[in-house]
Amino acid sequence: MTRKVSYAQWLLEPYTIGLKLRSLRTQRRMTLAKLAAETGLSTALLSKLETERMIPTLPTLATISRVYGVGMSHFFKEPTRHSLSITRKAHLEGNDRGMEPVRVLPLNALGQGLPLAASVHASQGTGGGSGLAAQMIEFAGSGPVCASECLHQTTGLVYVLEGRLQQDSGGLQELLEAGDCVYVESDMAIMWSAAGKQRCRVLAVFPGAERTER
Repeated sequence: MTRKVSYAQWLLEPYTIGLKLRSLRTQRRMTLAKLAAETGLSTALLSKLETERMIPTLPTLATISRVYGVGMSHFFKEPTRHSLSITRKAHLEGNDRGMEPVRVLPLNALGQGLPLAASVHASQGTGGGSGLAAQMIEFAGSGPVCASECLHQTTGLVYVLEGRLQQDSGGLQELLEAGDCVYVESDMAIMWSAAGKQRCRVLAVFPGAERTER
């Protein structure tokens, strides 16, 4: 059954006051009983405030704020950004693969519609990046792929999801098994390939960049 929400509750939802109250209490490792003793408020009331079944009055919120040592502004900061990007398992494991040696699947909006090189190069702009560009990259067992352009002077983390990944850089070879992780910070040419004939899938996360209007 859907819980009815008042207009005031709907108006305050973006501030997540209940969640902030609960986070402050758990961060300080306080029980509801301890907080009740500190504030003089009942545990039942505090529980309703944390689960957003009741809207706190300003005096009540001020009382709780003094215990936690935060100002009222902590609860009423205007949310400036909220982004959520979900890639379903069925999409990740789809069978609509072509014969390309490398397949890149963006996992968030920063890398959406961009090949690996373009996505990572976008993070190197002078405008100052923010966020993360995450991609699932699949290497077919068909020989090495030059990754020098996409890893040139950048920082990133690569986690092997499936298969084995071979990395060649500066005459050195590294073989990464499923479950292995490599942190990259390099300006030299890097060659990636699936070791053997089996495909290799990796999760690659690089610094993202703010979108700019064109």
